[in-house]
Amino acid sequence: MEKVVIVTGGGRGIGAATALLCANQGYAVCVNYKNNKEAADAVVERIRSEGGHAIAVAADVSLESGVRELFETVDDKLGKISALVNNAGILERQIRVEDIDAERLRRILSANVVGPFLCAREAVRRMSKNRGGQGGAIVNVSSAASRLGSAGEYVDYAASKGAIDTLTIGLSQEVAGEGIRVNAVRPAFIYTDMHSDGGEPGRVDRIKTSLPMKRGGCPEEVANAIVWLLSEKASYATGTFIDLAGGK
Repeated sequence: MEKVVIVTGGGRGIGAATALLCANQGYAVCVNYKNNKEAADAVVERIRSEGGHAIAVAADVSLESGVRELFETVDDKLGKISALVNNAGILERQIRVEDIDAERLRRILSANVVGPFLCAREAVRRMSKNRGGQGGAIVNVSSAASRLGSAGEYVDYAASKGAIDTLTIGLSQEVAGEGIRVNAVRPAFIYTDMHSDGGEPGRVDRIKTSLPMKRGGCPEEVANAIVWLLSEKASYATGTFIDLAGGK
């Protein structure tokens, strides 16, 4: 039986690198995206050109209806999933807490917390051996911001990733006896377009000399950790974290 993985936010950056590596490891891949169809289709086309099996599915995973549509589409087109990468998330412009409004908080928490919770729920319903599933693995993409705080930049984003850390710990304990492993990666200072969303495209280059490793990271380095956690090589790992932040 072909392994099936959903990568939310799979059209760019860490999500795209993860989707490509999953395909290389024999997964049928659902590349989920919200708006950028062209980028998601490009990832799918590359996977197919290399002999893999992939589809792109548009769905806003911050909405319950979008999550249901995503998983039902995958059920129909690829089959029952065996892996989920909760990667989709947003970052807004750098701002101090004293200037944050409620609407911004709602956007951040809906995308970065509600969405991963709902996707995890749907994955567990399909994977759990208590529900007739075959087990599986979930990897949540958190951030080193959850432990660093991102003062003066985006404490709201950091707080949302703190919630993802707690989801990882709690859910891993909840479903460990049902054949499901739940782990997380905590990247930071990675060369992706997300820094442009925060208003500083060159942020990694500004910060890199302050890092112990003196360089920024690549999406592929994060993808390697994600795919390892999904694999049987990590079969005794659950509720754990891999930090990918250059030693910070």
